[in-house]
Amino acid sequence: MSTRIFIDGEAGTTGLQIRERLAGRSDLTLLSIDHDRRKDLSERKRLLNAADIAILCLPDDAAKESVAMIENGTTRVIDASTAHRVAEGWTYGFAEMDKAQGAAIAAARFIANPGCWPQGLIAAMRPLIGAGLVPADQPIAYHGISGYSGGGRSMIEEYEAAGTSASQYMPYALTFGHKHLPEMTAYGRLARTPLFEPVVGNFAQGMTTSVPLLLETLPRVPTGAELHAALADHFAAIPGSFVTVAPYDSALGKTAALDPQAHNGTNAMTLHVFANDRRAQAVIVAVYDNLGKGASGAAVQNLNLMIGADPALGL
Repeated sequence: MSTRIFIDGEAGTTGLQIRERLAGRSDLTLLSIDHDRRKDLSERKRLLNAADIAILCLPDDAAKESVAMIENGTTRVIDASTAHRVAEGWTYGFAEMDKAQGAAIAAARFIANPGCWPQGLIAAMRPLIGAGLVPADQPIAYHGISGYSGGGRSMIEEYEAAGTSASQYMPYALTFGHKHLPEMTAYGRLARTPLFEPVVGNFAQGMTTSVPLLLETLPRVPTGAELHAALADHFAAIPGSFVTVAPYDSALGKTAALDPQAHNGTNAMTLHVFANDRRAQAVIVAVYDNLGKGASGAAVQNLNLMIGADPALGL
């Protein structure tokens, strides 16, 4: 018997990408709402309660509304909004976060799909803090550039309408209250809220993120090789991990692999460690697709875990 899936908000950027990844699968039955009934609460409610798994690709308030409309005790939920990322009773859907996270996702009823920005920081910092190489209360700065598709339909339309006049590099959220900060702090195991400076670039999708580390400020200064080993060991221990760590080369100063579009269309993430042991400085760089591992790819990976399918199916 196939699993019934309802994508609430399937017409949005993330919803369309998820539907594309699920199309043609014989183990799933996709329930769809008629275009002219997308705002019909009674029809949405019917489909939410008819689904085995509902995937919410909605603004926060609408996602909360959808969860409240589920009256049965069986429909499971993957919420791609920020509404439940740190909410009690919700399991965070970054399967590579810990060795046990995939099993936790498989067993959960309510999954909070991660945001695109938080995963780069969590992937970099959680293993290092867990290995005792960086203390949890270390002040952390976090920087990155993402394609404009991360801003949803309105930003996509804005950039595509601007054409060659569109900004090539636009920092934003400079009031330092970005909506992803709570999940970055909680799942990165940070005792302090990071200083986060996101940037939108003039390309549709893909991203790189960077965590600079002033190692000289630490009680014990780790080497670049030690940082790399901690990250490599963490992700190597996770079966079916989509996160890999590039080989470490202390002499490497740049690489084409840091192209933010390098993993577009995939669910992959690659971490790179750059360090200067003499200066006691390092940077951890993550490369991934903001619409793949950062959104729809992660949702499909979580769905596969929930139904016991191959985690890579459709990815």
